[in-house]
Amino acid sequence: MPLYRYRARDKDGALQAGTMEATRKEGVADQLSGQGLMPVLIEELTPSPFSKINLGSLFTRIKPQDLIIFSRQLSTLMSAGIPFIQSLAILEKQSENPQLKAAVSRIKRDIEGGSSFSDALAKQPKIFNKLYVSMIRAGETAGILDDILSRLALLAEHEAETRARVKAAIRYPMIVVIAISAAFAFLVTFVIPKFAGVFAQFKTALPLPTRVLININYVVQNYWYLVVLGIILTIGGVIGYLRTEGGRWQWDRLKLKLPVFGLLFLKVALSRFTRVFGAMQKSGITMMLTLEIAGETVGNVVIAQAVQTMGESLRDGKGLTAPMESSGLFPPLVVQMMAVGEETGQLDAMLNKVSDYYDMDVEYTLRNLSTMIEPILLLFVGAMVLFLALGIFLPMWNMMSLFH
Repeated sequence: MPLYRYRARDKDGALQAGTMEATRKEGVADQLSGQGLMPVLIEELTPSPFSKINLGSLFTRIKPQDLIIFSRQLSTLMSAGIPFIQSLAILEKQSENPQLKAAVSRIKRDIEGGSSFSDALAKQPKIFNKLYVSMIRAGETAGILDDILSRLALLAEHEAETRARVKAAIRYPMIVVIAISAAFAFLVTFVIPKFAGVFAQFKTALPLPTRVLININYVVQNYWYLVVLGIILTIGGVIGYLRTEGGRWQWDRLKLKLPVFGLLFLKVALSRFTRVFGAMQKSGITMMLTLEIAGETVGNVVIAQAVQTMGESLRDGKGLTAPMESSGLFPPLVVQMMAVGEETGQLDAMLNKVSDYYDMDVEYTLRNLSTMIEPILLLFVGAMVLFLALGIFLPMWNMMSLFH
């Protein structure tokens, strides 16, 4: 679409300048008139060969924090009574993220062309997911768009906070594993060869740990390219398998069965499910669509399939609690609160209480995560140190016995 540069005066005679995309020059004039501006100059800009290359957008992406700010600011501007198109124009001008700025520009242009806000958002699924679009559509229908935007911001803030807490909790065990792995690689690459030269001078059988370390060093030094290729192929194969439906299922199932972390992943997923479910029900979205979207946003295909079974049960005229209980994934607390919510008609309030409970439970688990995984880390580090110590010191003891 051509880009036009314009100059226009407002009702007070102040001169304003800027650029605007339109199919023709008359379209620019119509848009300016709709904003209460009198066009003075409109001319088409001739694009250079490199004008479409936005280096900033190549290295930036839209983060959850950007969408939180966007939702909060748009809700505030609407609550203040500012016209919707003008609100989007303000957000476009203030946005520091080039991708979000371009997205807001496209949304504003689509709305000016006659599209609804939700339809304009749906054209950009990489930025606005199905949950966001569906809640915006419900807000447009009910006339509570500013309230819906605030709820979306709260959901995104809750999700970002949970992710940050989980990442902070697993940082310590990751550092320990990486450090001991790096130490093992250093010893095998630089220390073991020197000991191997000393051991070779003596005609004595080497212990099994020493032979293993020497063989590892031999393979790494002489066939390192095959080792690197094998690692790359293994990682690529695992990533490719995890992208398949069966691979994703097996991985998500394994995550729920991991010691210590499995229960944490389940609690985080249930907190997300109940929070999204309650927010969508409070927004007036149908139960079937709520189940569909909540299942997609839960982040685990095993739990998502259980939610899909709940939707099929509801479609057949049955309740939600029976398939929840039979799945074995939902604790009795969630099932009971869901049953009470169905009977009292306060499903959103009940699920929000469940989500608050799991938030506190997740917080407690994360605070005590280091204590719970310390035995596993100590066992892992101890086994590695013992193996290295035996590989280095056992031959030395054998050589000392030769001198007696």
